Amino acid sequence: MRDTGGFLLVDRVTKHTVAAGMVHHVLRRSFNVVPHEFEINKEARGRLKAQTPKVIWLTGLPGSGKSTLANEVERRLYAAGVHTYLLDGDNVRTGLNKDLGFTATDRAENVRRVGEVAKLMVDAGLVVLVSLVSPFRSDRDAVKEIFPTGEFIEVFVDTPVEICAQRDPKGLYAKAQAGNLPNMTGMGQNYEPPLKADLVIDGTAELAQSAALVISKIMG
Repeated sequence: MRDTGGFLLVDRVTKHTVAAGMVHHVLRRSFNVVPHEFEINKEARGRLKAQTPKVIWLTGLPGSGKSTLANEVERRLYAAGVHTYLLDGDNVRTGLNKDLGFTATDRAENVRRVGEVAKLMVDAGLVVLVSLVSPFRSDRDAVKEIFPTGEFIEVFVDTPVEICAQRDPKGLYAKAQAGNLPNMTGMGQNYEPPLKADLVIDGTAELAQSAALVISKIMG
């Protein structure tokens, strides 16, 4: 274990050791993996579908309207013959990410996994819509870095927290106010808005108008 190290947690007030542990292994364990190049690649799949594969990442507070907007955008793209897939934050937590909670560490892993899935889908030639709170800027930036320039479109659905709390479609804000959701983004946990989003959507605007703006960004 000396190669990976260990740790101690010490109470600052009492100076007592409250926990200890050892690192079993680093996160990446597959150092001997070499990616295989196939003849049919992302560009070929995109040409077959007559579209440019990319990911549109919608971020914002819970209740900001991300999923509603993503659904409307996908509906319109589908009607236009565009091959799409929508990755929704709640949906992926029922399967792929059902082992994750809502701590900062788990949220980071949630974003990382969704980013990797989105990358695979883009490689399949799809236009991928992601609706995910993804509250931390560093996590979103890390996902953006795995895509070539221009392939990742960050859309910030900017809705005041007061409006989100009024909507409260899932009752999350009510639970947070009652003290039952200590890690609720926008309440007990901060949301870090993008500094340079590719598109900022007013979360209080008409849905049709917002969807048109997103589609214009996708097709532009």
